[in-house]
Amino acid sequence: MANIKSAKKRILTTAKKTAANTARRSRIRTFIKRVVTAIESGNAAEAKTALQQAQPEIDRGVAKGIMKKNTAARKMSRLSANIKALSAK
Repeated sequence: MANIKSAKKRILTTAKKTAANTARRSRIRTFIKRVVTAIESGNAAEAKTALQQAQPEIDRGVAKGIMKKNTAARKMSRLSANIKALSAK
């Protein structure tokens, strides 16, 4: 354990930020999982709705530094492509 007051504060601050980041990352993964589940079930309308709900969460993750911009773009692009392929069937 740290002895210096500022170091103790940093430990507490880091713990709070870590908890918030973990929660946000989990939330993003949950939204992505809903889209993937809808795609696997073959329901294009439900998948499209789930993607519309997931996109702001992914963008918020990028803004908060949870995820890199290109990673988010790649995930959204792949999910969109899968939904488009599903709709075409």
